[in-house]
Amino acid sequence: MRRIAIYGKGGIGKSTTSSNISDALAEKGLKVMQIGCDPKADSTRLLTGNDKPVTVLDVMRAGREPTLEDIVHEGRNGVLCVECGGPKPGMGCAGRGIIAAFEELERLDAMSVYNPDVIVYDVLGDVVCGGFAMPIRNGYARDVFVVTSGEMMSLYAANNICEAVKGFKRDGYARFGGLIQNSRNVKDEDDLVDRAAAEMESQVVFRVPRSPTVQLCEDRRMTVISGEPGSEQADEYRKLAQLLYDRSENVSGGMRLGGDDDLDCDCD
Repeated sequence: MRRIAIYGKGGIGKSTTSSNISDALAEKGLKVMQIGCDPKADSTRLLTGNDKPVTVLDVMRAGREPTLEDIVHEGRNGVLCVECGGPKPGMGCAGRGIIAAFEELERLDAMSVYNPDVIVYDVLGDVVCGGFAMPIRNGYARDVFVVTSGEMMSLYAANNICEAVKGFKRDGYARFGGLIQNSRNVKDEDDLVDRAAAEMESQVVFRVPRSPTVQLCEDRRMTVISGEPGSEQADEYRKLAQLLYDRSENVSGGMRLGGDDDLDCDCD
């Protein structure tokens, strides 16, 4: 089982990238699960076509114990889609919500039931508090990649995530795999991202070209893989998906590798 975390600043295109990666791997016949770790719960909408999915926290707030059928929904090419969800705006801690959702997935033994070949965690990377760091600090994900552009704030977020991964490396948790450049046609963008990667002692593993095909498919609530499968952009996502699959480590066993001592969120 390969466990890949895709982090990135909000709005940088990490969910679009994650969904196309998941769809491309599923297209090859792999069983893929994508887990959205963002309170907006919009990670999997291009895979399901649903803008308002039922989240793990939605079911828990309804006062009943979720079943796997309640929270795992099949998307295009059979991708298994899960949205952790979050608190109501202005109420509660989104990080704690992610922790609660992950614990519920463990209680239901989701990984043993579905036995996916690949798990893709799509994680908001503006902050890396206890909850949002859950995929990397408790061993859920093994390989961490960050979606960025040449814009300053996306590179700033990427650096924070890189530092967080390095901090957990001593515990044998996730490893930093590098940057995925989601090109925005910023002036000297390739050079800016290359220099940032060098400062992180990492590398740019792939550059996703900017293409209007992405927006056209998003308007139809579809990935490029499913919406325009014969396009050049679809082939780019296929190359990226294969590269991440080849670079990620095959890890056997249950869902969590770490201990229980890291389960608290650092938010107040």
